[in-house]
Amino acid sequence: MNTPTLHSSEAVHSLDLGISGMTCASCVGRVERALRKVPGVQEASVNLATESARIAFVTQVGADAAGMEAVLRRAVRNAGYEPRAAGQDEAVEDLSPWAGFLPVGIGLLLSAPLVLPMIGDLFGQHWMLPAWVQFVLATPVQFILGARFYKAGWHAAKALSGNMDLLVALGTSAGWGLSMWLWLTAPTDHPGHVPHLYFEASAVVVTLVLLGKWLEARAKRQTTAAIRALHALRPDVVHLLTKQGEVDVPVSEVLVGDQLVVRPGERIPVDGTVHEGHTQVDESMLTGEPLPVARDVGAALTGGSINGDGRIVMAVTAVGAETVLAQIIRLVEDAQAAKAPIQRLVDQVSAIFVPVVLVVALVTLAGWLAMGAGLEAALIHAVAVMVIACPCALGLATPAAIMAGTGVAAKHGILIKDAQALELAHKVDVVAFDKTGTLTVGQPRLTAFDVVPGLDDAAVMATVAAVQSGSEHPLARAVVAAAGERQINVATAQDVRAVPGRGTEGEVDGQSTLVGSLRWMQELGVGLGPLSDRAEALQREGATVSAVAQRVTEGLALRALMAFGDEPKPGAREALAALKARGIRTVMVSGDNRGAAEAMARRLGLDPAAGEVVAEVVAEVLPGDKAAKVAALQQGADGKRHHVAMVGDGVNDAPALAAADVGMAMGNGTDVAMHAAGITLMRGDPMLVAAALDISHRTVMKIRQNLFWAFAYNVAGIPLAALGYLNPVVAGAAMALSSVSVMANALLLKRWRM
Repeated sequence: MNTPTLHSSEAVHSLDLGISGMTCASCVGRVERALRKVPGVQEASVNLATESARIAFVTQVGADAAGMEAVLRRAVRNAGYEPRAAGQDEAVEDLSPWAGFLPVGIGLLLSAPLVLPMIGDLFGQHWMLPAWVQFVLATPVQFILGARFYKAGWHAAKALSGNMDLLVALGTSAGWGLSMWLWLTAPTDHPGHVPHLYFEASAVVVTLVLLGKWLEARAKRQTTAAIRALHALRPDVVHLLTKQGEVDVPVSEVLVGDQLVVRPGERIPVDGTVHEGHTQVDESMLTGEPLPVARDVGAALTGGSINGDGRIVMAVTAVGAETVLAQIIRLVEDAQAAKAPIQRLVDQVSAIFVPVVLVVALVTLAGWLAMGAGLEAALIHAVAVMVIACPCALGLATPAAIMAGTGVAAKHGILIKDAQALELAHKVDVVAFDKTGTLTVGQPRLTAFDVVPGLDDAAVMATVAAVQSGSEHPLARAVVAAAGERQINVATAQDVRAVPGRGTEGEVDGQSTLVGSLRWMQELGVGLGPLSDRAEALQREGATVSAVAQRVTEGLALRALMAFGDEPKPGAREALAALKARGIRTVMVSGDNRGAAEAMARRLGLDPAAGEVVAEVVAEVLPGDKAAKVAALQQGADGKRHHVAMVGDGVNDAPALAAADVGMAMGNGTDVAMHAAGITLMRGDPMLVAAALDISHRTVMKIRQNLFWAFAYNVAGIPLAALGYLNPVVAGAAMALSSVSVMANALLLKRWRM
């Protein structure tokens, strides 16, 4: 779909809308078409499994978006469905596992006596009920319990389209009408004789369809369990600390800067930091990490986690939609509301499916009449075609699997932002890792500080720390930390500016000082002079080496060398081995010099020369070049197109994460990286990379299985029904079974474990 040009006078809005009354893939297509016809709508995606729509629309700046929402709701209603606030019915649906069963139970009670003659025939017994009793039992099922099919089918017919309800309404009405005709026209010369009627077929089909939809609803509640579990992590009431003491207030009234008391065993209500006390915090529901983590004064707290055995006072830093938990819920909801690319095929098929089925039913009717069959037999075969062809399973096949897959992934700390990332991840054959903060701890320490002979190293370090004090770069923080450990007084730097991918420049006491990579120094023409041998030795040891230079009358002069060391993350070596076991090539991308990068590679168990785990270590890569490296990996030296996953955590990784087929951001990284990635690994654990690929593979496998069975039921069932091998009752049971089997197959994903 082409995206309309957005003018500066227009504002983009997104709306989630619940929709009641959808029953099959054809309903999805009809609602989407109705929404897209509304002026200003850029995109509309409807999900049958969640019974919701996500609409992107534009309004003039300053215009009331609520007015547009009313128009969209009206469009849904005019299409024959009931709009509602997204998720508003969840609480009602969850009251009992038997919620909504009453109509099904009534249908079963009324239909059971009608089925008794069929059972009796198996034992040679003739238990045929009088015609008037069959009529009394079948008619309420047909027109009261089945009223929903007539209503929805009528709306579909008015829109010149079709759906499952139309097929059920036409098929069962034909069976009921035929029974009435046979009863009213039966010979009267045999008062005790009961003609063969088909009331049981129409009543049982309606009941079976209702039973199938009820079972679907129960299964849907299980697929959305992850979302409900996340919502349940938010307490309703918090203990606000005021001048008068503790006051219990609703969590919705908490403001940034408030101080809250969290008692042992209670959930952390919002994001914040520890202001008083110390404790252990269980973050397993957010990160999947089973072990509690210590939290002391100043440590970050995430809303939704469980406080351990210590009473603490926390300072609130984020509330409402800005909390980590709210963002996680939004990510999971986005993924479950989105459509996978494979769903486009289903949408195309469903758009023409029902009209084709109606044509097949008419051809069946005409064919049997042409072959000399009576109207009774021909009509029953046509009814069987309409009943078994209901495309319920088609509409559920993909979204049900995506909901189950993204839900179980979220439970294990893997947040899948969109369905496309989920579908593409199983194709990945190359994984590119950023080094610092991804494969390593990302907290380097200063291991060597060598100044040019004749200079005071404390004075030089004070200058360097002053220039680096405002930077968030890990190496800059390591320098500042080292100066603090040595109790060096740090001056204030002026006019500090960062040079992306190279270093930092600033003025201290009126003298310009540059701190950055050896590559930058080489570009600037700064020679290492007496420290050149030392630099080579440090690089051979695997250290990351930076240099310090100052502007003098003659140009730039070297002042010192700094060496930094980092530690591999626990489990990084095992994570790379797990990927190798899956036949996936791994590449480490680093901005460090080659010696330092390859030294870390060896510590991670990567021997580029022997090819143990990775084929290559890509070193000395500027941040702006990482996306180009990803593109090169996608093309491949062998001329084949490879699917590349990029794993990173920093702002400088964002372009590469966006360029990769699948971007994976470490949850301990920056917001920019997580927004650019399709998958966020909440624990920052490299082992989650292989887990994310595995859940993607299993989810896509379930999608394909579901689509196979959905199509197989129809491909096999329609010809059998048309040829007279299936009666309407069996066809109705098969149709209901198709939907339930698709949902049950998707729910098997909930058993997935790392």
